[in-house]
Amino acid sequence: MNNEQSKTLNGQERPDIDCVLIGVNSAKTLGRCIESIRASNYPPERLHICYVDGGSTDNSLAVAESYPGVKVIALTPEHPSPGLGRNAGWRSGSAPLVQFLDSDTMVDPEWFGKAVETIGTDSRLGAVIGMRRELHPERSIYNWIGDVEWNGPVGASDCFGGDVLMRREALEATGGYDEELVGGEDPELSRRIIRAGWKIERIDAVMTRHDLAMSTVQQYLKRAYRSGYGFAAVRSREAKTGSDFWKNDYRKIIIKGGGFLAAGSLGLLTLLSGKPSRLRGAASTALILGGIPLLFSPRLFRVEKFMKENSLNRKEAETYAWHCSLVVLPQLAGIIRYLAGALLNRPLRNRRRALKTGLSTPEA
Repeated sequence: MNNEQSKTLNGQERPDIDCVLIGVNSAKTLGRCIESIRASNYPPERLHICYVDGGSTDNSLAVAESYPGVKVIALTPEHPSPGLGRNAGWRSGSAPLVQFLDSDTMVDPEWFGKAVETIGTDSRLGAVIGMRRELHPERSIYNWIGDVEWNGPVGASDCFGGDVLMRREALEATGGYDEELVGGEDPELSRRIIRAGWKIERIDAVMTRHDLAMSTVQQYLKRAYRSGYGFAAVRSREAKTGSDFWKNDYRKIIIKGGGFLAAGSLGLLTLLSGKPSRLRGAASTALILGGIPLLFSPRLFRVEKFMKENSLNRKEAETYAWHCSLVVLPQLAGIIRYLAGALLNRPLRNRRRALKTGLSTPEA
């Protein structure tokens, strides 16, 4: 494709795209994100890059400013959130299409062309998403789990994630992102967009490559805790509209995680509440063991399903099933945190110093 051909699609000028990148302490990953946009097979004059910084203490701003033509918006909120950054970015531009990206992603060279071609087929198509792939799934089990879970089926979708191409009209019609949420902000906006009469579609094309850079149990637990908080926050908002979105996911976490903990707690209370006896010991053991199938049902009953749905071999499916079994416990903690925060009017908030993006391996 020569330069003149790349400027048109079906005989019409390709639309401008505002590329909104957000980050806090993202110096290690921001440069390659910007460079991936510039390396895409889309007319460069049609791409307008805006980096919104949420209050970095590293040299993220200097990295962004080193690229000519990149608009830099420096925010200094006490509690940064993804919605705050994304809203500042899209509202500062005027292109009819907006591509949202996290600073730890890289855009596939063909993505913009494929996404624009798709969104141009239907005037009520408000958002287009593709596939996000992990750069290094082999470097940690946590990266691998992320690679398994990022994507859904091709076709009509009920929500999108942090990487998405959207119509500005859809953003304007809904007011954009919820700036309070620290988890689930993308699905939450998705639902409002759909209720406003727009559609979301996932296409069979690589959209971005991502580096989760997760290598420790602590990182894994924190991410699961945040996801549980996001489930609860979005479910609360959706329930008020009469929507069933995430209703089953929310219930599963409470039933599996809560049931397991309740059974274990009752078993211990039974054992410790009186004089030791065979009957008391048997009852305690039965209660404790009764919670195990509830928590570990994915590992016990869903390995074959994971093999089929996720194209995994048996060993991979078993590993993934262990994750699906255990992850509900930190997710339940996140749900409890949301409910407590809602009761006390103390929502979970980000701390700038705790936010950063990294690499799966040190830079060469």
